[in-house]
Amino acid sequence: MGVANGERTGTRILTLLAAPLNALILSKLSQGPRRLVELRRETGSPQTTLRAHLKELSEVGAIAKRRLHPFPSVREYVLTNPGSELRFVATTLEAWLAKDPGEPLPLGGDAARAEVKALVEGWSSKMLRALAGGPVTLAEIDETIESLSHQSLERRLAGLRRAGLVTGGSGQDRSTRYEVTERLRQGIAPLVAAIRWERKHLTEVTAPVTPVDAETGLLLAIPPLRLPAEMSGSCRLGVEFDECGERRLVGVTVSVEEGRIVSCTTRLDSSPGSWATGPAAAWLRVAIEADPSRLELGGNQRLARALLDELNRALFPPRLI
Repeated sequence: MGVANGERTGTRILTLLAAPLNALILSKLSQGPRRLVELRRETGSPQTTLRAHLKELSEVGAIAKRRLHPFPSVREYVLTNPGSELRFVATTLEAWLAKDPGEPLPLGGDAARAEVKALVEGWSSKMLRALAGGPVTLAEIDETIESLSHQSLERRLAGLRRAGLVTGGSGQDRSTRYEVTERLRQGIAPLVAAIRWERKHLTEVTAPVTPVDAETGLLLAIPPLRLPAEMSGSCRLGVEFDECGERRLVGVTVSVEEGRIVSCTTRLDSSPGSWATGPAAAWLRVAIEADPSRLELGGNQRLARALLDELNRALFPPRLI
């Protein structure tokens, strides 16, 4: 099992969890070990289908099979430590689906699968990066993504619109301009959870975090944040990458006026009022655990810390941790 051509970080695990049986198996095993016959009865799945999903979860290290003493011919399935952590990813995904503006989407339903597929395909194609910068036309997206055909981009954009992750409106030139919805911005949470799990447990066989991933995540997650009204100033949020032995910094510069974020741009201010800088792993720790200890903070640290705290609260409310 290696990194698939064109696969991007986080997508393998989200795709795995979008299959309802995988999440159900994890849920059942979180209650204790189960034999195959017990899992078949509790999930209502045919044995052949169940075995295929158990194999898939075993391959990523989420579950293991052990012999029952004193009956060596009888085996049971157990949840591993990585499997327990994968339950957190599943819970985050379920929480996002439950907040659908139409009605809660149960994981495993057709609407939920379509929404997860749209999110994964938008992320994989880098279409979300094109959309994250502001309203754009399909032609403008086409110009920035050379790896996919116009028809493929059109199909993915249609999937994002049907899922309510993107909306379109006419611009002054009468062309349709597309922009992300609040629903899509909230979808960064399951992506971040899946990325952290992959980088921790499937490092050798899944894609690493890239500068494009970092920019996209920050551009989508930061603008909706609301800070205390007394907060004003600028803050550079930078993610460090080592490229051929040289340090590369990507991220966003955020301008705050009386608690409102008035701009969020990838043009990194060389002399911001405050800053927070660190590797991608440190940013994942901040987003999920509200732990900035591995970031370098400078300038007006009160503003920087307020942004980091609010990022965590927006993506991962206490009930999810």
